Amino acid sequence: MWHAQSEVDGEVLEVNTDECLMRLRYGQYVWQTEQLYGKAAAEIVQVIMDNGKLRSPDIISQLSIYDPVKGQTVYKQALHKLVDATYLKPSTVLSHVSPRDKRIQYEAEETAKISGFPTAKELRQAKETAEARLRREEEEAEKVGMKRKAKDQGSHRPPKRKAVEEDVVDEGVYFRVNCEKFNIHIRNKIIENAAKERFNDCAGLVIRAALKATEAKQLKLSDVRSDPTSLASIATHISEDDDLAPGLALSSSKKPSEMALIKDYCGILASADNPTPTGRATSFISLTGSKVQIEFEIIRTRLRRRILEAVTRERHGDDGVRILGLLLDTGKLDEKQISKVGMMAPKDVRPLLTAMAADSLISLQEVPKSADRNPARTFFLWYVDLQKAYTVLISNLYKTLYNIATRRQAEEEEPVLRAVLEKRERSDVSQDEERLLTRNEREVLGQWEKKREKLTVLEMRVEECVFILRDFGTFGINDE
Repeated sequence: MWHAQSEVDGEVLEVNTDECLMRLRYGQYVWQTEQLYGKAAAEIVQVIMDNGKLRSPDIISQLSIYDPVKGQTVYKQALHKLVDATYLKPSTVLSHVSPRDKRIQYEAEETAKISGFPTAKELRQAKETAEARLRREEEEAEKVGMKRKAKDQGSHRPPKRKAVEEDVVDEGVYFRVNCEKFNIHIRNKIIENAAKERFNDCAGLVIRAALKATEAKQLKLSDVRSDPTSLASIATHISEDDDLAPGLALSSSKKPSEMALIKDYCGILASADNPTPTGRATSFISLTGSKVQIEFEIIRTRLRRRILEAVTRERHGDDGVRILGLLLDTGKLDEKQISKVGMMAPKDVRPLLTAMAADSLISLQEVPKSADRNPARTFFLWYVDLQKAYTVLISNLYKTLYNIATRRQAEEEEPVLRAVLEKRERSDVSQDEERLLTRNEREVLGQWEKKREKLTVLEMRVEECVFILRDFGTFGINDE
């Protein structure tokens, strides 16, 4: 929750919806941490999630209780890595105050500086200044967390090695999980899978290497594109065991060098053979000389549109997708134009447009010819309001996630299964399930685990759609 002091109401609280929704991904965050930094780091992330925020001594004392000597060293090293790589960020005063409250306050302060009646341009500048001030405050507040250790004058180590060892985690700072840093890994995996699906596994390896090469500088999901990286840097992130040749149809029998193969794949991913707006809209990267940049915004727009088309096809068939694509490509059209350009019968178009509008997939714009707004003298134009369509889709997806969780809970509460699960939790049974559980009980458990696995896979797929629509970049920015 966010906390604020109001002059009128005194102490007020507001639910931080984003933080609540992030808890659906906490399991993925722990798994990612273990893959990157090992089990000790995963335990640190998990204990911080359980408590919300913790200081360094509290984290280490809780986790090293069974191994006070070796455990402290391991957890200190893991904590240093997590803080240094910004997977953990300091919990500051700004973390507990709603950004909207601060933004409104700063905008009011900037507007008060304007003399006379403010123009639209001056109001826009005041809003931008307030936004920049809030962003600057957040960046400065999050710089704490690491401090310099006092130099050892008797040490004769090399300067570089010594500089690394001088930074230590500040014991007085509370740390919390930086969800955005973990979300960047989820985004990169989605991009890699999209490249594999579009081309082949080898293209996925190249895009993954390009993402790895720029991963250290990927700090925000709202980035339009990544920092430039070179082909040589991409090559260093491709394993020697990975063979890129099978993914291309080579004209000669002689196998080209790895650098030549990477360049060919980058040309394919950049749609270099189609230098048109359509070709650019289907690209994954931009290639300028030997510099490569991953185009996050182009990929995001394409993935969101694909989800929108999939939902439309499921509810309204191929004709619905045809109308949706027509409106997305051409803009606003009336019913007769849709029927003519889409080559569909008018009697089929009208009910389909009404049904799609009821699902908020398309919207209606009225353009009156006269001031009385008489329907007989009004143009009714259909178009796709992407912001509205995505908002409704996200709402439906969250309802689906709730239904999945409810179904899992209802299945688990079934009396027969509940009795078997309680029996399995006993210490003697958990050590020897094969001997102490009957055949029927094992079958009940097997069926339940299959059901749970199916529900979990479904939940992950729905959550991926939510991530693409809601978290993959700034919501609604420059969509078509």
